[in-house]
Amino acid sequence: MKKKELKRKRNEDPDKENISAVEILPAKRLSDEPLPKKVKWINKQRVLVFATRGISYRHRHFMHDLKTLMPHHRPESKMERTKNLQVVNEMCEMKNCNKTMLFEGRKKRDLYLWFSNVPVGPCAKFLVENIYTMGELKMTGNCLRGSRPLLSFDENFNTKPHYSLLKELFVQIFGVPNHHPKSQPFFDHVYTFTVLDNRIWFRNFQILTEDGGLAEIGPRFVLNPIKIFADSFGGEILWDNPTYISPAKFRQSLMKKAAGKYINKVEQKIAQEVNKPKESYSLNPTDEIFKGDPLEKALELQQEEVKVMQRNKVSITVCNKV
Repeated sequence: MKKKELKRKRNEDPDKENISAVEILPAKRLSDEPLPKKVKWINKQRVLVFATRGISYRHRHFMHDLKTLMPHHRPESKMERTKNLQVVNEMCEMKNCNKTMLFEGRKKRDLYLWFSNVPVGPCAKFLVENIYTMGELKMTGNCLRGSRPLLSFDENFNTKPHYSLLKELFVQIFGVPNHHPKSQPFFDHVYTFTVLDNRIWFRNFQILTEDGGLAEIGPRFVLNPIKIFADSFGGEILWDNPTYISPAKFRQSLMKKAAGKYINKVEQKIAQEVNKPKESYSLNPTDEIFKGDPLEKALELQQEEVKVMQRNKVSITVCNKV
């Protein structure tokens, strides 16, 4: 009998715990009473953040800064560049992630960033420009680690369809889910996304006061959109940036301009030497008289005249003798 009673008690305990966990709001509640905390984690967004081999140290620090801002991320080791990007979908499935951020470095100087919704899509590819990490900025300000951010978007995100699509993608990736185990239930910083010069500018501000006082704490970067794909890391191209110029072509154009400047300088020198006159200007022999002290010049001229007179006398005497 005792064993049966113990079994009944064990079976009844979990039901009582579930009933106590889900608290029902009373009909009347005072305004000072805090709301009962929801223990259930509903929005289970997990973002896989990792990079390919070949990124520089600055890009690695920048990736680490973004990881600290996203408590709902999951890390992964570096991926080989020879692999196809479709492998990322399998990696996200193994890590139980539905979003991903892939940092792809090229030539130790260019950084490309992929945002993707796994496995359905869409997927966006960006060129990251003007990167400033938290360590480089050294700005005053400090926010709570793991706190939830407020996302602020520019009005230009509602003007064009590809910007509205990117806005929804940023909201799902950068937004920290409510009641996440690693997050804090406070809002003490703001992420601002601004569209300017066909690029998306990211800034991170700390909320200092309730009046709206802000202080930038970093990091800061600029996203230059390249393409938007229908599927995750592939599929049909939904949008292509017509004004995009790859950094390699941009550097090549700068080198061509520099080479053109050098060639123009050489050609100008050759033309100057060909057209250069033999005498720059006609010299006046009397100008030498006015150089130096006039008294000394007069004495020199007198001595020269005396020498000339003596020479003439000598030549006349020689002629008479002959």
